[in-house]
Amino acid sequence: MAELRCIVVTPERKVLEDTANAVVVPLPDGELGIYPRHAPLIARLGAGELRVRQEEKVRRFYIEGGFVEVLNDVVSVVTTRTFTARELAPDVIHQQLEQVIQARAAGDEAIAERNARAARLRAMLRVARRGE
Repeated sequence: MAELRCIVVTPERKVLEDTANAVVVPLPDGELGIYPRHAPLIARLGAGELRVRQEEKVRRFYIEGGFVEVLNDVVSVVTTRTFTARELAPDVIHQQLEQVIQARAAGDEAIAERNARAARLRAMLRVARRGE
């Protein structure tokens, strides 16, 4: 069976370098599934769940921004921020989300920023609850 090589890096560290059967990355407007022999591409990443499927196992990460490159069955994810599911504390994230939801925001920019922060926290919470 054909495999992908998946590399995930941040400016501080290499988070993952391993083989995979499939990789799903978050884009600003949805998700992108990448399988062996995928066409070459470069795309901007959004905030959300990165899933790396290795046979029956799925490794989950929260990532925030950056880009993905696919070339010759190598998926390179360069992101500004990432956490494994184990590094996320669902209780803490839930509390932060409640604070953001209850916070007042005046003006379009403040409301948009509050909504974006809430969306990022919801994505983090999904990753934390699904586990690795």
